[in-house]
Amino acid sequence: MTAAQLPVLVVGGGPVGLTVANLLAARGVPLVLVERNASTSDEAKAISLDDESLRTLQTAGLADKVLEIVVPGTGTRYYDRRGRPLFHARGPQPYRLGFPFKNQFAQPELEKLLLDELKSRPGADIRFCTELVTVTENPGGATAVIRSPGNTVTEDLRVSWVLACDGGRSTVRELRGIGMTGTSHQEVWLVADTIGDHHDERYGMHHGTPERPTVIVPGRGGRCRYEFLLHPGEGEKGASPDFQTVRRLVAPYRPLTEDQVERCTAYTFNAVVADRWRDGHVLLLGDAAHMMPPFAGQGLNSGVRDAANVAWKIDDVWHGRAAETLLDTYEAERRPHATATVRYSERLGDVVMTTDRRRALLRDVAARTLLRIPPGRRYLTEMRFRPHARHRAGLVVGGHALTGTQLPQPRVLVPPSLHPQWFDQVLGPSYALLGIDVPDAAWQHFDATQWPDDRLDIKRIDVLLGDRLPPAAGPREAVADADGRLEEALAPARNRFVLVKPDRYIAAVMGPDDIPAVAEALRRNTR
Repeated sequence: MTAAQLPVLVVGGGPVGLTVANLLAARGVPLVLVERNASTSDEAKAISLDDESLRTLQTAGLADKVLEIVVPGTGTRYYDRRGRPLFHARGPQPYRLGFPFKNQFAQPELEKLLLDELKSRPGADIRFCTELVTVTENPGGATAVIRSPGNTVTEDLRVSWVLACDGGRSTVRELRGIGMTGTSHQEVWLVADTIGDHHDERYGMHHGTPERPTVIVPGRGGRCRYEFLLHPGEGEKGASPDFQTVRRLVAPYRPLTEDQVERCTAYTFNAVVADRWRDGHVLLLGDAAHMMPPFAGQGLNSGVRDAANVAWKIDDVWHGRAAETLLDTYEAERRPHATATVRYSERLGDVVMTTDRRRALLRDVAARTLLRIPPGRRYLTEMRFRPHARHRAGLVVGGHALTGTQLPQPRVLVPPSLHPQWFDQVLGPSYALLGIDVPDAAWQHFDATQWPDDRLDIKRIDVLLGDRLPPAAGPREAVADADGRLEEALAPARNRFVLVKPDRYIAAVMGPDDIPAVAEALRRNTR
């Protein structure tokens, strides 16, 4: 193989590593995945998948199977200092991205599903009981030294890229001398995953009782997670609390026997971000790049966003459609939102899980006051206090209000059958150029600008807004609005063109005068 044809090395067989491996394999990029453990994890660490993560898994053909192991959730219900319901945060819009807003799951089931799917894909070389020893740069790629634990025999593996998905104690990050900046929190929390539970709610519950902040997340088949802030002397980080302590804490919510505890541990958490996410041909993803408190349920989801951003760029570079400089846009696009999410998770914990009675009183009074006015109610129930994911740097051009935002996934009508389909099924795996209610003649501007359609495989689509039928035949594929959601999403770009990146973020919104600048930005990242 030439350097450009070498496989990608994915270090870490957790959910982020398995996700990015499936995304790459689905795009025809060969890979080697190494994991030091003998199998996937049997511990339910992460517990929430959001709609954006499910949309990412949809691009690898996995969404339907994942939906079979999750609870289609309805967000989070917050309770006040006295245990009374305060408000229910359901998200901005049901199925805005094509899936439920927040979904509870068991991590061992997800990892097993992702691994089984990866095993069925050509070009995926999966090696458990294998650890990374060193990584060194060479022209056009890197050389990784790997070995099995306890085995003195090592293997030199030439690869094109190394994706570090090996968690908060990342070996790759340590080998490259990359530090992390942020805060380590000392509060100790107990997490207990139980079975035989009566909870059937489709939402998580955050009890903001200062005496004992508590989180309850029901799952499928009688599973339920309980998390409690421990008082001094009740437990230490990394220790397994005794069953009597667990039973005492869970007692207000259910009776518990020892055989009904699947997992129980005490932990602290970090709020840190890696100082750099790319080092030569090494890229950091997931906890290797950022770690956050669990209160927003965004740790794994942030890692899946990393995987979605990286996979299509590796695909374009590996297949010769783009230059390596395209990978420089990864950190530029992802770091700001990941950093904001880390800080948001900290603030949410400080407010919702406070042990200060005065702060809890102020929190409850403020929330009930906001709920009395429509803007305040929307702010809380639609979770408008979350950081908004938007690319403000990287592969984005222009200052239109939609530029850098994620395109929603409404249902669209596609001729000739006119059966409603999810928009992503039409967009395909690569770039999409959408003409929003533009005349046929307007498309000629791209031909006059040497638009890089052929090299980047940019799909052209006519988008008709309003209650209209798409043409059954024409020079381009066409779609129409099925239920008003398409117009709601794209009306601000009417009579313009919208360039959508493969991860469904909008790179540019263009009139005729803007096309040359966007074409130049694309050419800078192509070969």
